[in-house]
Amino acid sequence: MKKKYRTYWRKTGLKGKWGDIFLSSILKYRPKNFLEIGVFCGVTAKNVCSTLHKIHGNNFSYTGVDLFGGTKITKEDEIEPNFLKTQKFSNPLKNIYYNYLLRENLNSLESVTKFLKRYENNTNLIKGDTNDVLKKIDLERLDYVFIDGGHSYNTVLNDLNLLYEKLKGKSKILFCDDYGKDSQIDEVKKAIDDFVKSNKVKMNIVENRFAEIIT
Repeated sequence: MKKKYRTYWRKTGLKGKWGDIFLSSILKYRPKNFLEIGVFCGVTAKNVCSTLHKIHGNNFSYTGVDLFGGTKITKEDEIEPNFLKTQKFSNPLKNIYYNYLLRENLNSLESVTKFLKRYENNTNLIKGDTNDVLKKIDLERLDYVFIDGGHSYNTVLNDLNLLYEKLKGKSKILFCDDYGKDSQIDEVKKAIDDFVKSNKVKMNIVENRFAEIIT
């Protein structure tokens, strides 16, 4: 089975081949309970839901955590995509459609909820900072986590530690973006390296971009 990553006319960090590579990981592991940290405009979320539906029918769950335009509880600076701040489009038709006709913030909770309406019975979107939110989620039921939220060293390390505490020894997948040289963010790489070294866990580098950690 193959699945093509779709952009749905929205902004996404997984452009070109990267979305397809990401979906191939989901097809490989076939998770039923999925968590995404860093939903952005919901493009990856919809691709995940579409893929899980193809595998499991309606027997899957997707949880997405994002600030959705809200405020971080930590004072440290985060590395955030510019489009979350300005919503500028290189395509003038997209700019007119979203900014002037719809007047819709694509990173808002309302916009992403509407975008995922087809899967509303399978999805749970949570607005908040992972430093707080992850402590309130039932992490033990998760099979697969895609980590692409806050990109500071402390936030990435905190997310990994909270997840690992609940998933340790269960052979679940933590799939982290921006690790390898093709999209490397130094703070993200250092946090992941320190986590892997401290906990002596197995990590694979996927296509010079993603870090795949097996708990």
